[in-house]
Amino acid sequence: MSFRRVAGVAAIALATWLELSCGQVYRPVVIPISITPPNPANFHAVFGISANVPFNPGTALQIDVSGDSNIGVANVGVNPTHAAILPNNSRVFVASAGSMFAGNTDVITAFFPAGDSSTAGGLGTTTTFTLPGTGAGQSSSIAAISESGNLVTVTLSAPLSNALAGAVIGISSVGVSGYNGIFPISFVNGTTIQYVDSTTGLAASSGGIATVPVSCSYLPDFVATTQTNAVFVANYGVENGLNCNFSSTDSVAALNPSQGTIGNIAYLPAGSHPVAMVETPNALNLYVLNQGNNTVSDLSPQDLSTLATIPVGNTPAWAVVRPDNQRVYVVTQGDGQLYTIRTDTNAAGSPQSVGGAGANFVLYDKTLNRLYVTNPNAGAVYVFDATTDPPTPMGSATGAISIPAPAIPANTAPCSGGACSYSSVMPVSVAALPDGTRFYVASYVTAASGSSCPDPNVAAAGCVVPQVTVFDAGTLTVRTTVFPLLPPVALPVGGVQPFALAPAAFCTPVIPYTPASSRFRMSAVAAVDSSRVYASMCDGGSVAIVAATTNTIATGVNAADTLVTDLPAPFSAATAPPSGEPPPQNPVFLLTGQ
Repeated sequence: MSFRRVAGVAAIALATWLELSCGQVYRPVVIPISITPPNPANFHAVFGISANVPFNPGTALQIDVSGDSNIGVANVGVNPTHAAILPNNSRVFVASAGSMFAGNTDVITAFFPAGDSSTAGGLGTTTTFTLPGTGAGQSSSIAAISESGNLVTVTLSAPLSNALAGAVIGISSVGVSGYNGIFPISFVNGTTIQYVDSTTGLAASSGGIATVPVSCSYLPDFVATTQTNAVFVANYGVENGLNCNFSSTDSVAALNPSQGTIGNIAYLPAGSHPVAMVETPNALNLYVLNQGNNTVSDLSPQDLSTLATIPVGNTPAWAVVRPDNQRVYVVTQGDGQLYTIRTDTNAAGSPQSVGGAGANFVLYDKTLNRLYVTNPNAGAVYVFDATTDPPTPMGSATGAISIPAPAIPANTAPCSGGACSYSSVMPVSVAALPDGTRFYVASYVTAASGSSCPDPNVAAAGCVVPQVTVFDAGTLTVRTTVFPLLPPVALPVGGVQPFALAPAAFCTPVIPYTPASSRFRMSAVAAVDSSRVYASMCDGGSVAIVAATTNTIATGVNAADTLVTDLPAPFSAATAPPSGEPPPQNPVFLLTGQ
């Protein structure tokens, strides 16, 4: 199992999508199903990002809304975490925290979306932004290299001052190819370096190059902008990193999209660990959520100077801004509070409870001026009227609306004798239709510890059962549940069509968040024309497409709030695993384009 995931792909709804051995990720076979064509519409797009196994690049995907199709794919960095699109929809920016895995680098990648078309035309040219304190590093030729058991000893032609135990070394161009790769250093003495290699039985050799990179680890984990000429990246940061001349890399960087450069970088107090940001539409304030010290920093988008530091509750996780620039809403995950910050005074009013520890996400519905907050630990979505100050709970005294469990088929073979039981429903993301009629809550349940999975198609010890609950926005009542979210297969086990997924370690969110795991096990977004809702499934490596409208074509069936199909996350240009299959992808974030 790799350090961080069972194959990365989980949340593609950028709404945005964001590890371990690829052989443990379940990928359902997708069987084409006949659907009624959607109504003709203007060109619209949704973007998703997917993570891959360590040392292999992630991918960005563009989905054509009207065609329910993949029309463009691009490789991004290792371990993509979040993405954002410019207000004019001209470019998409993806943050990738590759240095979470030793030997990989952090990058921010930008690409031009595909043109107006329902056919695959590919994404435009990509640009890579390089953070300070990273580079090629020091190199030396190899005089001799040999192996004893798993211990490799390298004799260099010249010592490398940056080579330290615990740092990494890259070996390349050695005649015995098994030596080539990136490895953590275990011992250094002058020109002698040792490390442990999983490959054994390698013959002694010489020649090749050993490189110790300059390896400041920034761990970029969030991208935000309301401008077309500036993009901001939050860097989770590392303290006292090996081979780095910064004591801390917790920071916010300002990108210059036209020049393809980083124009400025502001270093935050050590241990701040920024995890999310929101910029006001008037581009006067950039609010940064610092998980490490439980504050919100208000930075000037012009020069990244600090305008204010605002204390909030335990572990701030997500924020949104009111379109009139007057209020910012922050959810704290450690204690489940909703804070309202006045942008004119930067004062945070008394917080409102959103179910206790676990609250992870807040969505601002611009059509209805509402807030939707999910708390997976409480099994509920909280709804607030944002036209009041503080926001007024809707539907109940606290605003809480419980999410019903999925209707899991009864009498499946694994469940005989009461062998199946489940955890509580875990709502993790919300999408609201721009037409104001409905909102959609993406949630899942998991098999309880020691319990069998009810889906006989899943051969894992546990499983994840995803669903999307559809609410009427006017009455706040459940309209329907889209379940199962998986398409049918040709030969289902026991005659039961798949409805569950084998769990991937990387896809399991942790509190507090780090880039070592996905932020969202599921992510949801709505198309701007209100015709589709998308739910990424990290464990399943796919994005479920839900029809939000009906049509008048007589043949076929295309009812509202039903599953259209699952779109598999694309594979990156990466080395195939021993099985010969492409490395699996896990959607981690989705976002809506034009």
